[in-house]
Amino acid sequence: MNLQVVNVVQVLVVMAFSPLMVGILKKIEARIESRKGISVFQPYYDIAKFFRKELIIPKNANAFFVIAPIVSFSCYIILPMVLPIVYGNPCPYAPMVDFLGGAFIFALASFVSTIATADLSYYTSIGASRAVTFGSFAEPTLIMVFFGVALITKTNNPFITNHVLAKNVHWIISPTHLLIVAAFFMLLLFDTGKIPVESEGLMEFGMIDEGKMMEYSSTLYALSKWGSYMKSFILMSVFLNVFAFPWGVAMDTSVKSIIFGTVTLLLKMLCLILCFAFVEETFAKLRLFKLIDYLTISFLLAILSIVSFFIFGGVPA
Repeated sequence: MNLQVVNVVQVLVVMAFSPLMVGILKKIEARIESRKGISVFQPYYDIAKFFRKELIIPKNANAFFVIAPIVSFSCYIILPMVLPIVYGNPCPYAPMVDFLGGAFIFALASFVSTIATADLSYYTSIGASRAVTFGSFAEPTLIMVFFGVALITKTNNPFITNHVLAKNVHWIISPTHLLIVAAFFMLLLFDTGKIPVESEGLMEFGMIDEGKMMEYSSTLYALSKWGSYMKSFILMSVFLNVFAFPWGVAMDTSVKSIIFGTVTLLLKMLCLILCFAFVEETFAKLRLFKLIDYLTISFLLAILSIVSFFIFGGVPA
């Protein structure tokens, strides 16, 4: 298959399997808590249900209210075209975006969803204001993580980073890289709404993303929810394929290789989901005001990774 088809396959993998990963995680958590839990396919049922609902738009909605979910969803469709999801070599659009470019696309999706709901209602205002506040602490960590891995690999391109780390195991176990992975994992817990951070759900004291979606209905809510699943899936893919375990991605465009890359990604993601479930079931949720402390620690770990590079040269002693 040609590279354009590979692009489409990567997008379809993200769109098709992101709700499944959420369903599997909730099922595992329920089993750990001795509950039956929902079906692993429940997120699909929910998305389909909301697409059939009646669309209601609040009277005081601004011009961004309708277009924000569409823009955000479009951003999450673009990202698989420029990141190593199942295929490890650059696709036609990959040279247009590096790590920072990808971060800007994520930021655009968050920005439009925030300004669309900032002054809409009490709950959406809570979610929007908290997203901006905590995002201002999370984004510097992401930048430092990308800067730290760039010191090791001499590039800010995720595909080249994957190749360098996969071929140089000594970088994988270096203090610099281990600290980068730890910082990124903490950030991943926050961005995907996992404990020890209470950032999702319907509790007023902890809601962030759910608060921003309170006034949405029908297709707009379905796109927002599906987009949040895709965001988590993409972040997890980048964490696994570029940082934590850069092996197993497809290196040629044959059907067999692409299927292998897809299956390997899903297996790695299942392992990461088990880690998420372990964290959620063994650590108590942090209070909201403790989020800043949590994100500060992840930022300091990213800073320490850079310091360790200049002290140890990134190579294990």
